[in-house]
Amino acid sequence: MKHARIAWSGAIQQAVESDGQLLITQGPHKGLRVDFDEVVWLPPLVPVAQPRTVIALGLNYADHAKELAFKAPEEPLAFMKGEASLIGHKALTKRPADVAYMHYECELAVVIGRTARRVKKADAYDFVGGYTVANDYAIRDYLENWYRPNLRVKNRDTCTPIGPWLVDAADVPNPMALKLQTTVNGQVTQSGSTADMIFDVPTLIEYFSSFMTLNPGDLILTGTPDGIVNVNPGDVVVTEIETIGALTNTMTL
Repeated sequence: MKHARIAWSGAIQQAVESDGQLLITQGPHKGLRVDFDEVVWLPPLVPVAQPRTVIALGLNYADHAKELAFKAPEEPLAFMKGEASLIGHKALTKRPADVAYMHYECELAVVIGRTARRVKKADAYDFVGGYTVANDYAIRDYLENWYRPNLRVKNRDTCTPIGPWLVDAADVPNPMALKLQTTVNGQVTQSGSTADMIFDVPTLIEYFSSFMTLNPGDLILTGTPDGIVNVNPGDVVVTEIETIGALTNTMTL
């Protein structure tokens, strides 16, 4: 099932996709259907009691590492992001006026479904609640010498669109064989497959849960393949993952 979180009729609503519409599932409007263009799309994540941990992977595709002239990592290369960087489908991302090179990154985002601590790789999928699409924008002007993305590179407000759907894990039988694609103004600029990850989803869950607790609602952004290009104000970027959905974002100043 594809879940969405939307703003409509003066309130935040939970909904699911149903025959090309949004079916509201809770509250006084439960059972009502609305069209996709009638709502404001929010990150499709249920609010959590504790602060949400957002882990993002760098250089998790060998072709992307080569594209950036970095060697592929020997263990997961991760950094943290704040929840304030997350925005929804069809939202606007601000490009700083003084930068020369800002690019998208189409990524499979894993949403943890239950508390994970010292999980073995063979059991890792049991701890996945679902999947969504993330666009992990980066500003290369601010990058350090090695792959050390500082806060200005990867943790900027509006620079992590996510959505439009949270797809139940049960509906994605093989998350390691999904096609990824990015278009900029309708032109394909990035194409790849999750099969090309250096560290797959079970490996990442085993690795992170070996030294930190992953709580329900936490996110793991799993990296991007090669094919990044500079994007400018006015550009419409669509990051799409097979089975999961197509996430639209527009650049602005």
